[in-house]
Amino acid sequence: MKAPAKTGAFLFMQHIESLQNQKIKTLVQLQKKSKTRQELNCFVIEGKREIELAKNANYNFKQVFICENIFDQEIDFPKAEIFSISEKIYQKIAYRGSTEGIIAVVEPKSNQLDQLKFEHQNPLILVAEAPEKPGNIGALLRTADAANCDAVIIANPTTDLYNPNIIRSSVGTLFTNQIAVGQTSEIIEFLNKNEISIYSATLQNSNSYLKADYNKATAFVVGTEAEGLTQEWRNKSTQNIIIPMQGQIDSMNVSVSAAILIFEAVRQRQIK
Repeated sequence: MKAPAKTGAFLFMQHIESLQNQKIKTLVQLQKKSKTRQELNCFVIEGKREIELAKNANYNFKQVFICENIFDQEIDFPKAEIFSISEKIYQKIAYRGSTEGIIAVVEPKSNQLDQLKFEHQNPLILVAEAPEKPGNIGALLRTADAANCDAVIIANPTTDLYNPNIIRSSVGTLFTNQIAVGQTSEIIEFLNKNEISIYSATLQNSNSYLKADYNKATAFVVGTEAEGLTQEWRNKSTQNIIIPMQGQIDSMNVSVSAAILIFEAVRQRQIK
């Protein structure tokens, strides 16, 4: 490897022009395979906005790949190895053409339940049980960010939280939300221990969501559109709630349902 070369604002470890370079091959595998992300304990972020959000959230950056022909801004990465790549390489490894010529390899956070910290006595929490589609997970994270929820908890996860499709669909709100993952039983125990009321969105034995008071510590729980919530959530909830339907179907997209519930809580808290 050549000695580091300073170009513009960055001290590059190496200029890479070949797709056969091992660092590029590893980056591609991190993009494609959850198994590789787990084995190497790293994931990939693409785009200036998403990278800045991750930096603000104190994620640990391992490597940064910059295409100088596209990226011409200044971002400080004090602990990361920084590589310049050709535009040809960038176009091959980038998912989007509008991500400003920068891609990073980053360490994930542990996302443990016991690491959640609440600044308010009445936190507002979104719990999603076994969400499958990255697009839905991304939309849930965007909703939680828009409402300034205190946390998002994924129960019984079936999808890698750091899947590139989740990062893209969340437009970076994966990094702006406080997120934890766990099994349903331990999440229920955590919520009960912290005296957080559980409102499970379900068709069975439910009252209208408009009849409940969400000014106290509140967790809304939503399930998959196909299966709904498991029996455990329905049995352990403070109250089962439903969004009354005016048409001929009995369900909506999970992210839409979550938004309706969360912003009703926001409305109640604003007029208190």
